[in-house]
Amino acid sequence: MKKLLQLFAILLLSNSYAQQNLTYQKPSEEILKLADADLAPGVQIDSKGENMVLFYRNQYKSITELSETELRLAGLRINPVTNIGSRTTYYTNLKIKKTKDKDAKQIPGLPAKPRLSGFRWSPDETMIACLNTTDKGVEVWILDINKASAKKITDANVNANMGSTLNWFEDNQNLLVKMLPSDRKPLINTSTAVPSGPTVSVSDGAKAQNRTYQDLLKTPNDEFNFEQLARSEIKKVSVKGKTETFLNADMYRNISFSPDGTYIMITKIKKPFSYLVTYSRFPNESNIYDNKAKLISKVNDVALDEVRPKGFMSTRTGKRNMTWRSDKPSTLVWTEALDKGDPAVKVDFRDAVYQMEAPFNANPKLLLKTKQRFSNITWGNDNTAIAYDYWWNTRNTKTYLFNPSDNTKDAKIITDRSYQDVYSDPGDFVRSKNKYGNYTLTMDGDKLFLMGEGFSKEGQFPFIDQYDIITNTTKRLYQSKYTDKLESLNTALDMKKGDILVRIESKTEYPNYYIRNIYKDNDLKAITDFKNPFKSIENVDKRVISYKRDDGLDLEGTLYLPLDYKKDKKYPMILWAYPREFKDKSSASQSTANPNEFVYPYWGSPIYWVTKGYVVLDDAAFPIVGEGTEEPNDSFRTQLVANAKAAIDAVDNLGYIDRNKVAVGGHSYGAFMTANLLSHSNLFAAGIARSGAYNRTLTPFGFQSEERSYWEAPEIYYNMSPFMHADKMKTPLLLIHGVADNNSGTYPLQSERYFNALKGLGAPVRLVMLPKESHGYRAKESIMHMLWEQEQWLDKHVKNKQ
Repeated sequence: MKKLLQLFAILLLSNSYAQQNLTYQKPSEEILKLADADLAPGVQIDSKGENMVLFYRNQYKSITELSETELRLAGLRINPVTNIGSRTTYYTNLKIKKTKDKDAKQIPGLPAKPRLSGFRWSPDETMIACLNTTDKGVEVWILDINKASAKKITDANVNANMGSTLNWFEDNQNLLVKMLPSDRKPLINTSTAVPSGPTVSVSDGAKAQNRTYQDLLKTPNDEFNFEQLARSEIKKVSVKGKTETFLNADMYRNISFSPDGTYIMITKIKKPFSYLVTYSRFPNESNIYDNKAKLISKVNDVALDEVRPKGFMSTRTGKRNMTWRSDKPSTLVWTEALDKGDPAVKVDFRDAVYQMEAPFNANPKLLLKTKQRFSNITWGNDNTAIAYDYWWNTRNTKTYLFNPSDNTKDAKIITDRSYQDVYSDPGDFVRSKNKYGNYTLTMDGDKLFLMGEGFSKEGQFPFIDQYDIITNTTKRLYQSKYTDKLESLNTALDMKKGDILVRIESKTEYPNYYIRNIYKDNDLKAITDFKNPFKSIENVDKRVISYKRDDGLDLEGTLYLPLDYKKDKKYPMILWAYPREFKDKSSASQSTANPNEFVYPYWGSPIYWVTKGYVVLDDAAFPIVGEGTEEPNDSFRTQLVANAKAAIDAVDNLGYIDRNKVAVGGHSYGAFMTANLLSHSNLFAAGIARSGAYNRTLTPFGFQSEERSYWEAPEIYYNMSPFMHADKMKTPLLLIHGVADNNSGTYPLQSERYFNALKGLGAPVRLVMLPKESHGYRAKESIMHMLWEQEQWLDKHVKNKQ
């Protein structure tokens, strides 16, 4: 009898831990029809609004494409056969259309099976250079806009592994292209290579509190392979295909021409490499060459950047963010920290911005100092420029108006606001192309222009303002009046004439592009006519609902009713969300949802389930607020549950749902949210958590918006980790994760360890590991199977819950 009991226990145990060997599945027909719809093309329009290029691509990659050879080195994912990023998005067809014409023209002469990427307009916008990836490598192709034709100008020997690959000369007839070096050595097969010794890492006592990066170098063999893949020869290639060597092989990263095309700044990576940080923080050197390849000056030399002070606002010392001043022929601009890069140091000004003119041998000139960490500059002319800074800890941003020619005059702060306060957002300054082909401030005397998204308590009404730099006042020139559509202001084609490229959509109208004249009433010209590929849900009942949390905080969510909705019937519901941290309740309560946005069921969306009899509350507001000295995460769990309860109460009060049949789901930090909600509330019938992190001690030097380390706030890391509370979790949870996840902190190990804990404690849980997939899923087979898994899970544990 005892032996029989033991045998029964073994059989029971083996059954409970058995794996399910599934082939890829597909969801039901209603979901499949939406998920497999053809995409409308992407659009690029020249600066004059005359010519547009339509970019067509497949919605998904195939699992065969994701299974191609891939090396993961120093933060890069490279196909060593083709020498381009292994996760690159490719376009499969191109068409050209005059904006005044009705129909687009197919471009003849494209490669037989196009895999196009890396598009770069020529300075005069008559051509586009791009890359085409073949089975053997990467080629350069040229598209002639006026002739609507395409031709190949290089063999498949381009090195597109990192940084800028294609750069146009000012003459519109030649490009600088990174090519494979003739002396590249064969790569080491790290899976079969015999080690020559152990890998040893050393700390000299300096604090190196880095995030948990993935795809780092791990061995000397990795270092060797990275160096070989990073090395390129820089070639000068004419549009007719003539090729000549410009610079010999080195580990070139970025290439950028001065606005007038006279000089070229080229940045190259140097040794030693690091096993702690990605290639962007390896030692590097920037040199200036003339356009004949003569070395002019070394302008920057950056050491290995492994060690920084603590905090999100820390940075390295020395010159950083070195770029060309876009309104000058050949002037370099860069930033240097005045606080040693340490946010804990108290100073009046955090950063200083300098410039140096060609030939780059004079002392740099100070342009301005910023009170917070410098962000960027929008250049205008000799006397006018706009600078920005920000400080993450307070969510503050400042905008400065300054005179680049006179640093004796203090920069004037023209806005000082929380960047999370969308209602006070003044918009972005309008820019237009200057004589160098760069975008600079559009100016009319002392007047500038601002284009904003227009969020307000009353709704979203995008606008264009005129800003007077003398009086610091604005005048409204245009504001969208749509209450049943969403008009997005894309680009000012001609501010003087008032011609603006806009995109207009509604719940049932697919987004299309128009040229609007803001100075003439109802002057609107359609330039595209894309059809709705999601006809089966175009009549779905969509609305933005507003409700309050128990502490009075205003919340919102986008509510969809099932296609078969009948009054007085109670339906199951899916709540989908992503938590966001705020430093003030006012910003947290602002509305950014627009009921007039087109209903677009992308791969990760829950909207598919309106076809299956579910109410869907998408993008439900989940603010986590920490005002003053309090950090948002100090009360993360409490606020999380309060957000969820408020959302369910709101939809339940409308009479639509059976509140005992509500599922919650999310991706990445939304998955982390889901696991916490199931552990610390009884609000839900089931959960779906995709590509999340569940044990915060595995990310000990900060995560998401938490900059304190584990050793500074161990109780925060413990309380926020669903793994630590696995014994409380009794609600069915579907865990999905990409086996090749490269996002910081969301190692596949996170889901595997969490699953083991839940299974060991008897929780109902299912783990689905998607082969070859990264943090976002790409293969059609994976995504269809993911939808199938979600459908089966929801039907079993929510819709048909007993």
